[in-house]
Amino acid sequence: MSNGIGNILKGKFLVSEGAFTNWAFIVFCALLAIIMIASSHSAERKVYRVAELNQQLKELRSEFVDTRKTVMQQKMESNVARKMKQRSIGLSDKPPYKILVKTK
Repeated sequence: MSNGIGNILKGKFLVSEGAFTNWAFIVFCALLAIIMIASSHSAERKVYRVAELNQQLKELRSEFVDTRKTVMQQKMESNVARKMKQRSIGLSDKPPYKILVKTK
């Protein structure tokens, strides 16, 4: 038992007659480790990108709500009447009426 552990620690399994299969297995394991690390980095990049896009989405939603609020305030009749008063245009005393066109 101690002889087997001693051979492993000395690296004799890498230079003995059947070393090619051992080297092939070591290279295979290293290749799998590299692929796993690359995959992990790719996944992390995607997670960061999703978080960044979610943050941009929140900012754009907030900007949309603010803009919609401003537009709604500007469309109010009292604001329009105040702005038109500066141009000497006032509110009509008569209600609007519908014009009907009869066609044959």
